[in-house]
Amino acid sequence: MTRPAKQKGASLIEVLVSLLVLGIGLLGAAALQLNALKFTDSSTLSSQASFLAYDMMDRIRANPNANYALSALSAAPTSGGGSTRNQDLVDFAANVTALGGADAATSSIDVKGRLVTITIRWSDARAAGASNVSNVVGTDAAVQEYKLVSRVAMDKDIK
Repeated sequence: MTRPAKQKGASLIEVLVSLLVLGIGLLGAAALQLNALKFTDSSTLSSQASFLAYDMMDRIRANPNANYALSALSAAPTSGGGSTRNQDLVDFAANVTALGGADAATSSIDVKGRLVTITIRWSDARAAGASNVSNVVGTDAAVQEYKLVSRVAMDKDIK
């Protein structure tokens, strides 16, 4: 009596189950990659905002006697006009606009004595994952803010 030969290949059901498991794994990897791209973009915008704020703070420190108070991006001068202060504000406004577009980023510079606060706000709707979110700052919870506060000069009375 001979025994029946053992089946050497996998059954159709085993193949389908393995393809299902592989497909779910690949979808998970694709979702992970998509989230990584979103958060990388968000991190890039945060880093750029930090660079812009520190650049402007350095410019203010280099010219501590000028009044750099700027309540909104639209209040910035449109040309340098021969003044270092005006040219600094024009450059800052252009850099903030490049960060998030004309409608998607705002900035302000608040000067109280020697204490300067630079605030930059931008829409981070892409990282929030909302496709129906407006890109206008102030309309949703996806707005990010970077705030830098620093003293720009020493008081003359301090020894």
